[in-house]
Amino acid sequence: MASVRPMIRLARWRAPTAPVVAPHLLRRRCFATASDVRNPAAAAQQQRSDNRVKIVEVGPRDGLQNEKKSIPLATKIELIERLAKTGVSFIEAGSFVSPKWVPQMDNSSEILEHILTNKIPSPVTITYSFLAPNAKGVENATSILQKHAGAYLTQAESFAGAGDKPAVELAVFAAATESFSKKNLNCDIATSLERFKDVIQGAKQLGIRARAYISVVLGCPFEGYDVDPHKVAEIATSLLEMGADEISLGDTTGMGTAPRTQELLRCMTAAGIRNEDIAMHFHDTYGQALVNTAISLERGIRTFDSAVGGLGGCPYSPGATGNVSTENMVYFMESLGMETGIDLDAMADIGQWISGELGRPNDSVVGKAVLGARKNGTTASSV
Repeated sequence: MASVRPMIRLARWRAPTAPVVAPHLLRRRCFATASDVRNPAAAAQQQRSDNRVKIVEVGPRDGLQNEKKSIPLATKIELIERLAKTGVSFIEAGSFVSPKWVPQMDNSSEILEHILTNKIPSPVTITYSFLAPNAKGVENATSILQKHAGAYLTQAESFAGAGDKPAVELAVFAAATESFSKKNLNCDIATSLERFKDVIQGAKQLGIRARAYISVVLGCPFEGYDVDPHKVAEIATSLLEMGADEISLGDTTGMGTAPRTQELLRCMTAAGIRNEDIAMHFHDTYGQALVNTAISLERGIRTFDSAVGGLGGCPYSPGATGNVSTENMVYFMESLGMETGIDLDAMADIGQWISGELGRPNDSVVGKAVLGARKNGTTASSV
C-alpha cells in the first residue's frame, strides 16, 4: 500500500549556529569518555548536513513503566521488535530497578537476553538502552552482558563501522531538585551522583555507552516552575566528567516554556557542554512539547526522546501526562525539512496497536490523523 503521509512542500531549514562562548566560561571535562574519541565518519556526516535528527524511542521503558495493568513479556518484546523495523536507531528497552518500586520492569533481564540471543530485524543498527540506577542494577546487567560477550557491539566496534549486531547502553537518572531526588531516588542529589559513578564506570569497563537523564529540569511537582538552570548545568557537567556519553534533559512535568527552555540551553552552553552531548526529553502535559522542541532545534540540539503513541507519565510526578509522541515528533521534524529516517506510517500502526493492547486511548494526534487519512483513502495530492 502506498504511503498516505501528506507530501508537504518542505522548505529546507537550517538551525542558526550556536553562539560563541568566551574561553574563560568553558569548563573542561575531567574524565575522557569513549564519545570523546571522535568518530571520523560521524564527524564528516555532521559537517555535510545539519538536518539529521536522532530520535530516541522511549516507549518500551519510560512509556510502559507507569502502566497499572501488568503487561505480558511477549507484548513488550513484540513492541520492541515492531519498533526496530521502523528505522529508529535507539530504543529504551528496560530497567534494572527493583520490582518493588517499578513492578512493570520486572522482566527486563529476559528482554536483554532476548535482544542478545535473537537477531531482531532492523534496517539500521540499534542501540538498546537499559536503566541501571545503582550498583545492584549494573551488576545484574553486567552478568547478562558477560554471559553473552561478543553478542553486542562495543563503542570501539561501532566507531569502526561494525553493524552486524545490536549495541547496548546503560543509563542513570538524576534529578534537578532535591525534593524530586528524595522522592524518586530516596537520597539527595549529591548522594545520587556519588552512586552513579559505579554505573557509568561499569558501562565503560564493558566498553558500552552510558547515558544520563536529569529529570524535572523545567519544573518540579514539589518545588514548582523555578528550577535553577545553573544547577542543571552543574549536574550535567558532573555526569559528563564521570564519563557519561550523553545527557538527556527531561521536562518530566511538561511545565517547560519556550523562554525557560532557551535559558536552560544557554546555561548548558555557558558551562561548556556541547550540543552533541545533549538530548531533550519533553512531556506534552501543557501542549508545549513541540514548541520547546523548536527552540531546542534553533539552539542546535539534534537528539530528542519520544514515545510511540504518546505513552508515558511518571510515578513520582503527579499529574504529568505522557511523553511527546514519536509520530508527532517525526511529522514535525519532517515538516521542517529535518531527516529522521523513521517510517511514520509504520510508527502510526504501532501506536494504535500498543494503545489497544494497553486498553488506553492513542495519544498521538499525528498517528490518528495518518490512520484516518488511510481509512478515508486520502491521497497526497488532496492534502
